[in-house]
Amino acid sequence: MTFTHVLAVAPVRDIDASVAWYERLLGRAADARPMPGLADWHIAPYAWLQVFQSPEQAGHTLVNLVVDDLDKALADLVAREITPGPVTPGTQRVRFAAAEDPDGNRVTLIENPVS
Repeated sequence: MTFTHVLAVAPVRDIDASVAWYERLLGRAADARPMPGLADWHIAPYAWLQVFQSPEQAGHTLVNLVVDDLDKALADLVAREITPGPVTPGTQRVRFAAAEDPDGNRVTLIENPVS
């Protein structure tokens, strides 16, 4: 079995409010709005983050995004009016911090300089 893309999907209640939050999180508008209730950000060549209106599933998703510089990424979030949680150390120099979208989906930024 061969896979060509990874799609992370965050189900949300209010697509417009959530798209605005993810635009602030990612620092740009969605790359595509292919149908009502769906927004796509192409965050790496073969990795997309989709926000999908699905009230019954909203708030139960975990999305992990690896960043080069966690401190800079967190400062960017604060400047965009997103309040991340505390930085937590992992093992082998890994650090991470999370923020929640309006529905409670958790987006964790991970700095892993040994990857």
